[in-house]
Amino acid sequence: MTHVHPTRDDRVVTALSEVVGGPMGERARPHRWWTPTRVLLLLTAVVFALGMVQKAPCSIAEGKDQKWVYSHMCYTDLRPLYVSRGLAEVAWPYSGDAETRARYPQVMEYPVGISYWAWGTAWVTHWLNGSPDLDERDSTPVSDLYGDPKVDDEETIFLLVNAVGFGALALLSVWLIAGVHPRRPWDAAAFALSPALLLTGLINWDLIPVALVAAALWAWSRDRPVLTGVLIGLGTAAKLYPLFLLGALLVVCLRRREVGRFVTATVWAVAAWAVANAPAYLTGAEQWKVFWKFNSDRTADLGSLWLLIDQAADAGFSSHTINVWSWGLFGAWCVGVFAIGMTAGRRALPGREDIVPRVAQLGYLIVVGFLLVNKVYSPQYVLWLLPLAVLARPRWRDQIIWQASEVVYFCMVWWYLGDYLQPAGGGDAGFYWVGIAVRVLGELYLAAVIVRDMYRPRHDPVGVVEPRRVLVTS
Repeated sequence: MTHVHPTRDDRVVTALSEVVGGPMGERARPHRWWTPTRVLLLLTAVVFALGMVQKAPCSIAEGKDQKWVYSHMCYTDLRPLYVSRGLAEVAWPYSGDAETRARYPQVMEYPVGISYWAWGTAWVTHWLNGSPDLDERDSTPVSDLYGDPKVDDEETIFLLVNAVGFGALALLSVWLIAGVHPRRPWDAAAFALSPALLLTGLINWDLIPVALVAAALWAWSRDRPVLTGVLIGLGTAAKLYPLFLLGALLVVCLRRREVGRFVTATVWAVAAWAVANAPAYLTGAEQWKVFWKFNSDRTADLGSLWLLIDQAADAGFSSHTINVWSWGLFGAWCVGVFAIGMTAGRRALPGREDIVPRVAQLGYLIVVGFLLVNKVYSPQYVLWLLPLAVLARPRWRDQIIWQASEVVYFCMVWWYLGDYLQPAGGGDAGFYWVGIAVRVLGELYLAAVIVRDMYRPRHDPVGVVEPRRVLVTS
């Protein structure tokens, strides 16, 4: 065997393998064509196709109200944003044109990477739908576009075009994750078979930064700091959280006494982010600032501990209060992760490399800290953690526990939005608070197991010295 087989490495998979004859034998030989990576790609395609089926009712059902959408848990942001953000007329998201802004005062409240993707897929949608006359559409009141059958068809096409793109990103992510540790390609199965991927992959555009994070992890494992920096910069241009990977690289490089590699990655990350943002900023600086202002002005929102505390204690937090406390708490969390990263692992025997925490482990801890104190936790944010989690702790028991908590929250948030969790006598939806707490406990459980692995490397299934080193047993 050229790789670690899960039936001989993971107790859960070993037990399940008894149904088909038990673990892989000593004399077993791999299939010539069905390599682990190809099997993983097939599994990803099947899971993502099931995700499209799960979202289909909200695209094909007619005459259904918003509560029906929430009860069937098939909501996606893509359809509602198609008209309201000017994509029905392929309006440049960062246009400062007075007429465009009068028709579409709501600017895309996302980073530039997502806005570019949405604008590009809107062009593809128009082409697939026969290139409708935009001059005629421009003379139609925006309110009338919502009921236009042609525009409604375009919304469905727009969703399908994005779904194809997201599917490609999911396949790319699995291929990259499988290649981070060449001897452990099956670790990517927890991503490929993830219920989180199935349920949330089509809610928003979050698979764009997820694929870039997976690519950055792959590039770092191949000792390519320049490419790693570029990918982190592009990921940050699509969502803020990939920036936090630089913190993980800092710890690893300090432990390895290779600070130059961290500086190289950081410089290229900043450069890539600046280049990606330049077209948006140069064509509409005010529209470019909307993302930053929107998040700054936001108060306690869905899924956050701030919302739980605000509703339970009737605290009435202002946006400024939450901003100060959330960034302060996140800063303290990062200091804690830095201390763990600098003290975890162990010194190796003379003449051998130290065993230090891995980038995925540190990355998970940093990103989960951000999500715990952030003012919003949309259901699809679980995707941010997915590639980091499956590489940080490639054990099915722990993945099942964590992802089960995310599925509980996924159900609770839609029932909450549909008012299905409201007490009969009125008052706050306490069951939604339970959903938030379950999700937080699941994330903290996985974080605790990862920290345990970092301090006791013999528990770490990977046993890889990070990066650019030979495999070391623990």
